[in-house]
This record gives sequence, structure tokens and C-alpha cells, in this order.
Amino acid sequence: MARGNSSCSETSPTVVDTLIGPQVVIRGDLTFSGGLYVEGRILGKVIAEDGASATLTVAEQGSIEGEVRAPVVIINGQLTGDVHAAERVELAANARVQGNVHYQVVEMSAGAQLTGRLIHATTAGATAALPAPEPSRAEPVTALQAETADA
Repeated sequence: MARGNSSCSETSPTVVDTLIGPQVVIRGDLTFSGGLYVEGRILGKVIAEDGASATLTVAEQGSIEGEVRAPVVIINGQLTGDVHAAERVELAANARVQGNVHYQVVEMSAGAQLTGRLIHATTAGATAALPAPEPSRAEPVTALQAETADA
């Protein structure tokens, strides 16, 4: 079933293969492929099958408490946990994310809230390999020294 999802993404309609309705609560980990549209609540990890073309969409009234791993993640509801998106993360206007977001491409609408870090996928490993910055060898300049130098 194809569904135009204007509340989450005006540029990319998503195909919905699985719908978790607003009255549904899932306790436990969930593995999926294709399009997963969440209007209900998931308490557990949500992970796309390896190599699958998958899009996870969390609707405005939807919520997930757990880690998320999918190529494309579109959030317009609540998510508590880390997000790992191999391709793209979209945080719509009503998104409320508590956790780190690992991404290749990120789109964040005005009004979206993120309590955590944005971590670009290609720089995550590179920053750990960088040496610590060396302390500055310059002597501090006081306000009095700066005034006398100007005079």
C-alpha cells in the first residue's frame, strides 16, 4: 500500500508494508524490511534486516523506546534510544529524540527536538583516531598589557 506521508516528509512519499496502529503496544525487539509506519508504541529495538531496503517512519503520535537501525529513518513522534541510519535521518517538526543520531545525511525541520549528539557516520571512527590537541604555548595577555600595547 502506498501512502503519501505529508506530515513527516513532503518530499518523499513512503511505501508502507507494515502499519502499527495507534492502539498497538509491542514489547520486544522488532525486525523488518520494506516500509514500517509506527502510530503506536514499541518497547524494544527496531532493526531493519541486513541488506534490506527499509524505511522506518514514526508518526506524530507514535513512540519507540529502544535502539533503531535502518537505512532510512523518518521521525515525527517520540524516540528514546540511539538511531543508526545507513542512508538518511529526517527529523520532522514534531520529532522528540532522546539519544544519539548516527547518520549519513540528516534533515531537521524547525521545531524538532534532539537531546543527544548528531554523529556523522564517516567521522565517527576518524575522530577517535585523532591525537589530542596540544596545549597552547602562547602566554596569556592581560587587559592591562593589551591597553599599554595600543597606546
